Order: sequence, then structure tokens, then C-alpha cells
Amino acid sequence: MSPDHPPGLDLNRLRVLLDRERPGLVSGPLSGRLIEGGRSNLTYAVSDGASKWVVRRPPLGHVLATAHDMRREHRVISALHPTDVPVPRPVLLCEDEEVLGAPFYVMEFVEGTPYRTSEQLAPLGPGRTRAAVLNLVDTLVGLHAVDPAEAGLADFGRPEGFLDRQLRRWAKQLDASRNRDLAGIDELHATLGRELPRSPAPTVVHGDYRLDNVLIGGEDDEIRAILDWEMSTLGDPLTDLGLLVMYSSPLDIPDSPVSTTARAPGHPAPAELIERYAARSGRDVSSVAWYTAFAWFKLAVILEGIHYRYTLGRTVGGGFDRIGELVPVFIEHGLTTLQEG
Repeated sequence: MSPDHPPGLDLNRLRVLLDRERPGLVSGPLSGRLIEGGRSNLTYAVSDGASKWVVRRPPLGHVLATAHDMRREHRVISALHPTDVPVPRPVLLCEDEEVLGAPFYVMEFVEGTPYRTSEQLAPLGPGRTRAAVLNLVDTLVGLHAVDPAEAGLADFGRPEGFLDRQLRRWAKQLDASRNRDLAGIDELHATLGRELPRSPAPTVVHGDYRLDNVLIGGEDDEIRAILDWEMSTLGDPLTDLGLLVMYSSPLDIPDSPVSTTARAPGHPAPAELIERYAARSGRDVSSVAWYTAFAWFKLAVILEGIHYRYTLGRTVGGGFDRIGELVPVFIEHGLTTLQEG
């Protein structure tokens, strides 16, 4: 870890806060580093040489506080930590922007690996890869089994009309970044709206559940923590399943800047993930095609937003020049998923 202060993390002010609010927690000078890979909120690893913690805060210069709600993230992991759902232990929520320039929270550092690509999974071998992905499904079943009221999350969202609001939200996002014709995307949105399924009983929904948002570690490759709760709410649990199925489907695009783990040897096919979720949760998954198509639509909108910012010169780094060509692929997957059921 670098002893320098990473942008957005004032270690001196953080130390003063921790000494005041959690006396005895820190035993030496703090060092910190930015954890790469986050696409939205900033995540830092912080250490005093003996112990490690993680600090989560909004991006530098953020505008929409509702999109980077630290109170919300802290609340859901605090509620879930006493349950069997693996989440980091929360340490502190700070809403005083004088400390780091924005609200933030501190949680324990959990050792583990977020597997982002098939290439990263491959060294595990087929057997371990298969077990890890099936465990991802089982952990999702466990999350959806938590009673929101018993966990203190009865008012964590508005489940009534959840799918309709989700569709309207992402259509609005699409309209905000329209600067070219996208064949099929309006058809995909309209078809999803006409065929809206009846939601099961609401649960805590992660909102971005996939293999690289969990930490895997230990001798048994157990899921040690679910991360990135910024999109969590109360809603339709099958939206999490649909997203997981989408991320487990091969894209077959060479050198794609958006990758899945589906081609790793031993990775279970989407159908097996669906069957396992149904068997272990007891939920009716007959409408899973709709939820998977919605996931393709949602990601198409997100990618189009990134492409739009790229055309305006508002992206930093490499790979953004190819995002635009992926959007039609995601639209086509969504339409095909609905047609094939």
C-alpha cells in the first residue's frame, strides 16, 4: 500500500474520525490505495499495518447523491451481516462531508478473488469452476430467503409496480443518451412492456449479482462476501436471476470489452443455473426468459450511455471505442431470448 493519500481519501481526517468514533480500532499510521475495477463508487483498501478495512465513497465530483447512496449501502450490509448472507462486517457510516468531501462508510476487508473473465477462472479447473458458479446460485437463493421485515428492511424499497418502474427507468436512461438509430431496441422495450410477468413475493434484490461482485476464497472456494450493493432494493428476486443468466451466456465477441465467464471450462450452462435456483428456492421460474431479456435490455442501455459519453469525449481510458458496437449485439440477444422463450 502506498502511504500517499489517494484522491478522495484523506487518511489524516479518516484517522481522527476512527479514533473518535471507534477508539482502539486503529493501532498505527494509516496507509491506503484505490482498489481498481469499480465502475461507479470508489473503493479503497486501508491498513494500519496490522488490520485492514475498506472505505467506500461516491465518485469524485459526483452530482446525483441518490445514485451513490452510502447510507443505503451501509444499511443493507448492516442488516444482512447477522444473517447467513456473506457480507463484510460494517464498521462506520460517516455522512459528514467535511471528512472526505462526501458521505462514506468503512467495512472490514475480506480476503478473496472477484473472478471477472473466463481466463481468470480457467486456472481453477473445470471442477472448481463448476462448484464456484453453482455456489453463486445457492448464495443468491440464501439472499432471497431473508425476510426483509425480520432483517429491518421492510421499508427498503417499493415492491409494488417494481418491474413497470424498472422498465420506465431504463427507457428514460436510453432517451437521455440517444444520438443514433438502434435497430430493435424500441421493439425490445415495447415487447417487455406488453409481456410483463406477475412478480413473486418481494425480497431483498442485489441488482447487479454476478461472479465478479463476490469474493471467492478459502480451501473450498467459498463465497466470502457479496460486494457492490449500490443497486440493492426490495423487489422482484427473478431480476437477479435474469441478470446472472445473462452474464453466464457466451457473447462470442473476440476481445470484447464486456466479458462473461461463460467460456471457462466447467462453467455450468444457463439452463442448469435456472434449474438449480428453481429447485432450491421453490420459486416458479417459467418467466425467466422475460427477466433475462430485460437484463440484456438494461445492459444495452448502460452500454449505449457509455458509448454516448465516449462520443462526447467524456470517457477516460482504453476500450471505450468498441463499446458502441456491442449495443446491437445485446439488443439482438434480448429479442432472441423473448422469441425463443
